[in-house]
Amino acid sequence: MKKITITPDNPNGIVEDLTAEEVTQAEAQKAKGDELDAQEVADRQAKEELKASAKAKLIAGEALTEDEANTIVL
Repeated sequence: MKKITITPDNPNGIVEDLTAEEVTQAEAQKAKGDELDAQEVADRQAKEELKASAKAKLIAGEALTEDEANTIVL
């Protein structure tokens, strides 16, 4: 992996290789970002499923759970 360091002395930047520590840190940050993205997708899917369940129960005249009622109120 490479990085570009821009300074007043080198306004066009200097291309350098990342150190092993920087590579490890970059990979850890990417893994964390991927994990957060996956969690966000899962949360969004769960909310959509809860909304669909609440709608189906309302149409059928069934009682809603508290979480289902909260999706309608919020």
